[in-house]
Amino acid sequence: MTNWRPIDTCPEGRVVLTKIHDEDGERNVQALVQRTREPGKTMPLYWYPDGSMYVYYRPTHWSPT
Repeated sequence: MTNWRPIDTCPEGRVVLTKIHDEDGERNVQALVQRTREPGKTMPLYWYPDGSMYVYYRPTHWSPT
């Protein structure tokens, strides 16, 4: 069983398991890394672990890998 936590508590720069879980159900479960260009000033982006691309959505939950 995975211990899901709110995305607002996600650590910066660490590979974590993420998902979207809302009224439409659970989806987009994958490993991502949160990176913020200017901490405290902009919304963080969620990147593939290899840094090749960010995703065009904001996960709702995260869990340690």
